[in-house]
Amino acid sequence: MPLARTGARPRCRCRNTEARTVPKPTDTAPAAVGLTDGRGAGRPTLADVALLAGVSEATASRVLNGSAPVSGRTRGQVEDAMARLGYVRRRASHAQEQRGGSVAAIVTESGPRFFSDPYFARLLWGASRVLSASGYQLTFLAVHDQNEYATAERYIRSGSIGGVLLVSAHGRDPLLTVLQTAAIPTVACGRALKPCGARYVDVDNTGGARSAVEHLVRCGRGRVATISGPLDMSSGIDRLAGYREVVHEAGLPELVGHGDYSQHSGEHVMTRLLDRRPDLDAVFAASDLMAAGALRALRRAGRRVPDDVAVVGFDDDPIARHTLPPLTTVRQPVEEQGATMARRVMALMEHQDVPLAENSLPTSLVRRGSA
Repeated sequence: MPLARTGARPRCRCRNTEARTVPKPTDTAPAAVGLTDGRGAGRPTLADVALLAGVSEATASRVLNGSAPVSGRTRGQVEDAMARLGYVRRRASHAQEQRGGSVAAIVTESGPRFFSDPYFARLLWGASRVLSASGYQLTFLAVHDQNEYATAERYIRSGSIGGVLLVSAHGRDPLLTVLQTAAIPTVACGRALKPCGARYVDVDNTGGARSAVEHLVRCGRGRVATISGPLDMSSGIDRLAGYREVVHEAGLPELVGHGDYSQHSGEHVMTRLLDRRPDLDAVFAASDLMAAGALRALRRAGRRVPDDVAVVGFDDDPIARHTLPPLTTVRQPVEEQGATMARRVMALMEHQDVPLAENSLPTSLVRRGSA
């Protein structure tokens, strides 16, 4: 399902809230339908309409709102059910209006970073497959500067989205507060560093980093550096923690440089690490893009990989199979992470109980030519 990028001014789906005169319920309506919605005994709800019509609630909502094309047969079933039940359209509560419709993926990175890192495409593809199968549309916003944050806040508060997938949140991201106060069902990609009550889905970042560094130590490397991810993100913190645990256990010195998950930062930090410790013989980069940048810096410095310096990355993105040499890396289930996030946000939108965290998605080491 294609992902539609929301422009500078989000588009609201305007809804006609005027009541319409419709036939009163007849005795032909099943007794099981026409339940109370909490605001009046026997007043039919959209869920009742969907049940009688034999369609999902999201499909009934699309017929009612004209927000997406449906077949003439389906439209007729829904309209007939509305007439038989005496369903009268009215302004619903905020939570009720959000059922069905769209889910927004808000990625707090610049547009160039979003489009250059395959991680985001893999994550959103996993989410999109699950959402589209249930009749939801996935849109996205890339948010980086103040103007984009203001646009995102207006979009969140507009009432045009039913849930949010928050991706790549940094530090005390102001959107965390906006989402919390707006009471929008939200699932974050990774643990937020600011307590906000949002559910999140994460992988075993610490364990994955441990497996990478343990592999380097087993290979006899004694001067192992790391290029960490950003330390205003839980993934960067956890992968650095995994590195530190292993080098301390092995009695090796720490050699840490800090990147931002981009290829450019990996190349730059690798050059600085070589200046500090020309004798280093291994590096664990906390993303495949940073590892690819490190390979470029090592090649420019005349270091052979893996003979002189072994390199391990993290992600198992497509680039890992096409570097020279192919990259040994930690595979994380990115598509499954996106799918799990989508399932969680749909459950929240349907007022189901959802655990606060899912942080047990496994990682595994993939051995190739670089280490």
